[in-house]
Amino acid sequence: MASQPHPFIRSLVAGLALTALVLAMDTLRLFGGSQWLGFLVQVETQYFYALIALLAPWAYITFPSKPWIDWPVVAIALGILALFFVTAEQALDEAWEFAAPEYAIYASLAFWAILLEALRRAAGWPLCLIAGFFSVLPIVTEYMPGPLNGLPATWGQAAAYHVLSIESIFGLPFRAFANLVIGFVVFGVVLQHTGGGKFFLDLAFALLGKKRGGPAKVAIVSSGLMGSMSGSVVTNVLTTGQLTIPAMRKAGMAPHVAGGVEACASTGGVLLPPIMGSTAFIMATLLDIAYIDVAIAAALPAVLYFVSLYMQIDAYAGRNNLQGLDSADIPSIRKTLLDGWFYMGAFALLIFLLIFLQRESIAPYYATAVLLILNQISKTNRLTFQGGLDLLYGVGKLLIELVVILAGVGLIVGSLSMTGLSGTLVNDLLSIAGDDVGLLLLMGALTSFVLGIGMTVTAAYIFLAVVLAPALVSQDLDPLSVHLFILYWAMLSYITPPVALGAYAAASIAGANPLKTGFAAMTMGSVIYVIPFIFVLDPGFILKSDTLSSMQVVLEALIGVWLICGGLQGFLSGYGRLNHYLVRVAVAVGGLMIALPYMGIAWPEAPANTVHLMIGLVLAVVGVLANRVFFRRDQPIAL
Repeated sequence: MASQPHPFIRSLVAGLALTALVLAMDTLRLFGGSQWLGFLVQVETQYFYALIALLAPWAYITFPSKPWIDWPVVAIALGILALFFVTAEQALDEAWEFAAPEYAIYASLAFWAILLEALRRAAGWPLCLIAGFFSVLPIVTEYMPGPLNGLPATWGQAAAYHVLSIESIFGLPFRAFANLVIGFVVFGVVLQHTGGGKFFLDLAFALLGKKRGGPAKVAIVSSGLMGSMSGSVVTNVLTTGQLTIPAMRKAGMAPHVAGGVEACASTGGVLLPPIMGSTAFIMATLLDIAYIDVAIAAALPAVLYFVSLYMQIDAYAGRNNLQGLDSADIPSIRKTLLDGWFYMGAFALLIFLLIFLQRESIAPYYATAVLLILNQISKTNRLTFQGGLDLLYGVGKLLIELVVILAGVGLIVGSLSMTGLSGTLVNDLLSIAGDDVGLLLLMGALTSFVLGIGMTVTAAYIFLAVVLAPALVSQDLDPLSVHLFILYWAMLSYITPPVALGAYAAASIAGANPLKTGFAAMTMGSVIYVIPFIFVLDPGFILKSDTLSSMQVVLEALIGVWLICGGLQGFLSGYGRLNHYLVRVAVAVGGLMIALPYMGIAWPEAPANTVHLMIGLVLAVVGVLANRVFFRRDQPIAL
């Protein structure tokens, strides 16, 4: 694939993006009570067919193979979708998803195949093979073993259900994209193309650059913010990492550790409100709750993760005596804010519309409009015509990739619905785990992790939300905490060897060994393996209980994380070095006992977490006292 597409292709994709945005804004009635295109779009499925026609077929041009293959396939796909657009009302009236005419079945079969190839090009072989296997499952399910044996269907019935119903390609993931996600994708791309990434990086350098390990602390702030916008771990590493990783190395950090820090920070962006890489809006749609509920619930776990990263970096810098940057290398905070104040303004408007007015569908469009207007007034990063074209191309390419992935995941969900296997797989999981919630959670974590290897974070989350979440919810766990648990474990493959795509991308910039970078990322981000168990076992951590209980679990988590980070790095911030591995183990295990919620190991009359807290505190105190009495300790160093 060429790194720089032909100018005609760039202009074409930019035009498609603009048309898709106009269609989406018109359907959402952003600028009035009536639709400009109402004479064309009469029913919702027509909007879906029009939107997918503007985006999905063009994956063949954005991710090209051979022109004599690509352009004819695009033309065939457009013809099929035009047919379904015109016949949408008739299909709705006559329930074509169950009894389609012969020509519609053949057209559905053709588009099914076209979509799978588009998925391969946009997302790679792993997701294509998974989606392909599950999409044909209705045809072969009667020959499959127990867990995969369901209600059979013919090729024609399966194709019609996939393409003509709103349970498969146009299922909840696609509908969330069509009605919510597009605007946030646009906002993230506009923020990057107008210099927002550099602004947040400069602001982080101005605020944290002088502190010990400053460049690494800068990385967790800037990469976290940009990761929340982009939703792509690898893309975020390859953009912000170009600046943060060299700065970390200049400050004396080992190359593989610098790469690991950047991978952890970029991965955490997917978990950080307000946008969470658009996954929050799909989660809200699947749970049928307001977006604000998801954002509030996700806030504390994300903050705890970034606090743990900060503590890990501070402990690493303290142990290795790393200093901050020189004043000459740090931008002026006053100049940074004067040059980029409008980024903060657009971001504040977005949050105000999302949280206070709860206008999720229109918020990103207004925030984007304000950002573009203020950016053109400002003297810095003002867009030229070519810059605007590049921006629209970036929007178009990202929308094409996302719509193909979500439609492909829809095929999986549709097959599980058609065969009735959703409930069967849930029952199988429950029968294996029995009444053991802990075992079911461990099975869920492992399943989420493995699927996260072959899929994007969003795709893995959607699949598991259908298959795994009901089993966990049936054990009296809070539904929202379960969905967040799945999301966390689905993205852990980005920092965990042997896959660790985020870490390997960072290693290429740092000039480090990829496997060492992966293990460094795993160590730096170690607390993220614990956090999902904290909030899924104690919903107080996602503010689902009374204020006092929530404050208690947050305080316990913070103290526990502080001790875990100190034990892992051999340096307890605010205290000093821990000079023996036994001391480090005692402190880290003590922190783990304090951080984890009640696991059922207590006397009936004791408060929920009393035993855990007592054991954890004893271990930590014994470890610190042993370090003081038997091993030399450095002087305390403050955060």
